Amino acid sequence: MSLLLVALQSLGGLLLLAIIQLLWTYFTTPLKNIPGPFFAKFTNLWRFFDTYGGRPELTHQLLHKKHGSVVRLGPNVVSISDPKYLRVIYNTRGDYLKSDFYTVNDTKVGSQIIKNVFSTLSNEFHSAALRPIQKFYKMSAVLAQEPLVDDTIHAFFKHLDERFVDTGKTCKIDEWMLFFSWDVIAQMTFKRPMGFMDEGRDHTGILHTANQALDYFATIGQIPALDHWLAKNPVRPIGPPSFDSAAVFCAQQVMERKQSGSNASGTPDMLDGFLEMQKVNPAVTDMDLIGALIINIVAGADTTASLLRASVYHVLKNPRVHKRLMEELDSSKLATPVTYAAATVLPYFDAIIRETGRIGPGVGLLLERIVPEGGLALSDGNVIPAGTIVGMNPYVVHQDKEVYGEDAASFNPDRWLRDVESGEEENDFQARFSRMKATDLTFGAGKRICLGKSIALMQVYKAITTLFLTYDMSLADPNKEWHVQNSWFIRQSDIDIKIQRRKVTKA
Repeated sequence: MSLLLVALQSLGGLLLLAIIQLLWTYFTTPLKNIPGPFFAKFTNLWRFFDTYGGRPELTHQLLHKKHGSVVRLGPNVVSISDPKYLRVIYNTRGDYLKSDFYTVNDTKVGSQIIKNVFSTLSNEFHSAALRPIQKFYKMSAVLAQEPLVDDTIHAFFKHLDERFVDTGKTCKIDEWMLFFSWDVIAQMTFKRPMGFMDEGRDHTGILHTANQALDYFATIGQIPALDHWLAKNPVRPIGPPSFDSAAVFCAQQVMERKQSGSNASGTPDMLDGFLEMQKVNPAVTDMDLIGALIINIVAGADTTASLLRASVYHVLKNPRVHKRLMEELDSSKLATPVTYAAATVLPYFDAIIRETGRIGPGVGLLLERIVPEGGLALSDGNVIPAGTIVGMNPYVVHQDKEVYGEDAASFNPDRWLRDVESGEEENDFQARFSRMKATDLTFGAGKRICLGKSIALMQVYKAITTLFLTYDMSLADPNKEWHVQNSWFIRQSDIDIKIQRRKVTKA
């Protein structure tokens, strides 16, 4: 009994110390005057559970509407929505380093923690890892693989015809956009699709694994220390399934290509470039290569699928937009599959894609950074001290009314075009357009901007134009809203459409 009493006294003492520490932090922190949820000032559990709920971007929007441009989301976490700080926090110098949130994305192989270009907090590591492969992600290099995207579009449409057009069945376009995006990035990388479209399902389990990994990353990332006790636990890891099947697939492609010495095609894929790079840089190991390829597949597919799904949904949800898009496409007399170059010069279509990325960017959490020495000076005279985690949520910044107009919460592609009817001068439009572009966080910003931006844009511009030129589509239930899950990447579902071939053109 005495031992139990001692244990209870010790536990009580620890609890008292914890309470004292919380109160001390609450009353002495320089962040105490920044508004936000009451419990968020004491513990990161508030944002942990908010993220676990699946729609933290909506919470962030409401908090900024209530409290203004600076909101406290944790004891040491501040969300900022004022666009004028975007180029300060996400500058090209990279002095605002990534927070520990991103380390949850590290992978564990045995006892070794493997970092990647996305998860690393070190600018030096990031630059060294990026240097050998960066050239393969430039638009000029990506466009060299356009025939591979065309091949996948043809395969995609073949499945749409056989499974839905010919049968009259309703198409879950959200699922098929995901299958397409995974197959097309694999085609560009290895000249070999993953096979999701052929099977019409997640036959490998990789898609389910990716979703579980994202759910874990987004939620546990709010309290990164938990990751050391869960997925990175040295005794018994507790976390989402690993990407073993993706790693095996990538390793097989590397070994087969090294043995054959060629991809047996006149169109080079990304693996060709990676292997040539390895010859010039012997320090790049096969494991380095496989790690880069996994990131290429997993990260590239989900972000692109999100933008593809949102583009179709918003067009079909807005009859006026749909009608105007079809008028532009039909008058353009484009051959299909549409080339990237041809798609980018369609003014209204370009406005639709820009607006889709604005109203529903692929990432829905804070892009966290650490305030460097000297602090972050705010316009009201306050200074956020060094060491504080700050960040912007694209879903909040992209609805700034001073930048995007009073209807910033609505889907309106016209905002990206010159308002001739109101007499807007060209110079005024260009200034407004430049400001909107400068506030764009669809692919991040600054030194750590998304590496696969060019790949995603080429796929989206080609696939969406060709899809609408080839098919008549409508929502199966125009009154039904889609389902959205925010786990870092935005995942949309329940987009059921009716689809049939158009008589105007044929892909």
